[in-house]
Amino acid sequence: MTALSRINKELRNITKNLPDNCSAHPSGTDIYEWQAHITGPSDTPYAGGTFFLNIHLPKEYPMRPPKVTLQTRIYHCNIDQHGGISLDILSDQWSPVLSIATILISIMSLLSEPNPDNPLVPEISRIYKVDKVQHDQRAKEWTEKYAS
Repeated sequence: MTALSRINKELRNITKNLPDNCSAHPSGTDIYEWQAHITGPSDTPYAGGTFFLNIHLPKEYPMRPPKVTLQTRIYHCNIDQHGGISLDILSDQWSPVLSIATILISIMSLLSEPNPDNPLVPEISRIYKVDKVQHDQRAKEWTEKYAS
């Protein structure tokens, strides 16, 4: 299966494979450039926020993972100020059986359960570990400020 046929297949099935609180679609005429959004999971400091992502699918997709960047600022130990996301399936644990829907669901899971032992932002990880109440308050403030 070529990259183009795989991408078109995912595009046809994306609405069936995603929960209601996220979406993904090509951003224009280039089928390799997608935009997505995730609504912050309830019972997290990100609840009520809308987080926008850019997804670049390489010409070798699905043999190589997409490059995903978060465009909305967020206070999270696994997401840096440039929108880089520390998520194993976006690098060494990528598999061609994974999809754009899988990636978005995994990012939503990361918002629910940060991984402070593999941080992109060590200071946020430290606060998460020593004072989760303070961490959650800052995350909520950032969500209200940047993701409303």
